[in-house]
Amino acid sequence: MKAWIMIASVGAVGIAVLGVTMAQTNPQQAEYEEYAVQKLTTYLTTDFCKQRPNFLQNIIQFNCEQLIESVNPQMRDVIATTTKRQNYIIFSTYTTGLKIDNLIPAYKFETVGAFDKFYTYKAEQQ
Repeated sequence: MKAWIMIASVGAVGIAVLGVTMAQTNPQQAEYEEYAVQKLTTYLTTDFCKQRPNFLQNIIQFNCEQLIESVNPQMRDVIATTTKRQNYIIFSTYTTGLKIDNLIPAYKFETVGAFDKFYTYKAEQQ
């Protein structure tokens, strides 16, 4: 009986320590915004821009990478105003609806933040 109580006590302490650690490492909105700008910029320049035909870019003098670079300063503001954060103390979820420019499609991202990290589990073009 005493062994069972000892195991239960150690388990309870372990769960409490894990909860406190998670609460202390629950990332804030500003950290999410930095993460989202970095991920979005990388995605747009490596995936979105590569899908545009080069001949089209040459005909209309459209440079996708320059477009992404030109809207980069506004990205954080757009992300900040279109993100809804649900704070659950030990982790947070972030839902971002993003529309930057008429030439770039709208996206919806769902991300969880825990242990000072972010995990985007859903990204879909609208």
